[in-house]
Amino acid sequence: MMRRALQVIRRYSLILFGACLLAFTYYHINFQNHLSEGGFVGLGLVAKYAFDLSPATVMLLLDIPLFLVAWLVRGRQFIGDTILASLSFTVFYDLFERYSPLVVDLSSMMPVASILSGILTGLGTGLVLRFGAATGGDDILSLLLSKYTGLSIGTIFLLLDVMVLTLSFWYVPVKEMVFTILAVVISSRVITWTVTSHAVVAEEGEEGHGSVSVTHR
Repeated sequence: MMRRALQVIRRYSLILFGACLLAFTYYHINFQNHLSEGGFVGLGLVAKYAFDLSPATVMLLLDIPLFLVAWLVRGRQFIGDTILASLSFTVFYDLFERYSPLVVDLSSMMPVASILSGILTGLGTGLVLRFGAATGGDDILSLLLSKYTGLSIGTIFLLLDVMVLTLSFWYVPVKEMVFTILAVVISSRVITWTVTSHAVVAEEGEEGHGSVSVTHR
């Protein structure tokens, strides 16, 4: 009983750490150094520039059907944990935006910014996914597509992000786009590595939660 309780505490601690790391990177690396965004955030920005729609509203409309599908496919546990991870990410990002005194100015070293963004967002996303949650609808979509196509989770993330970034070419400067794509490529590999590493397989198997089926290609 005690061991199971410790496993649950460890699992949720790592989900929260992953969400915090993702929020830290999005604000201090991506936002502060003008890297663009893929996923549903990127689609929200495309809708803003193309149709003057609220990015938050667009993201919500994209998230809702995927949350419902995930409820049916993966169950209440996954949805509950995903809501926790999503809300935690939002709270952490808001706290960093409001109160963090840290400024990570890498504008003169954009390759470094891209590498850091790729590694840290990949690790943060990978940890959340590894322990049975997601930080939003685009993560859910990537999980579902990975399950039914046999492609690795990182490859799915890469394909979706590149598709969104391609739509963003008309308003995002070329230099910014190139470094964003570099970050996305690195992130996709780190996500796959984090989700498929064998360090915690035994504990996850015993607990019965958090396993993510990923195929290498």
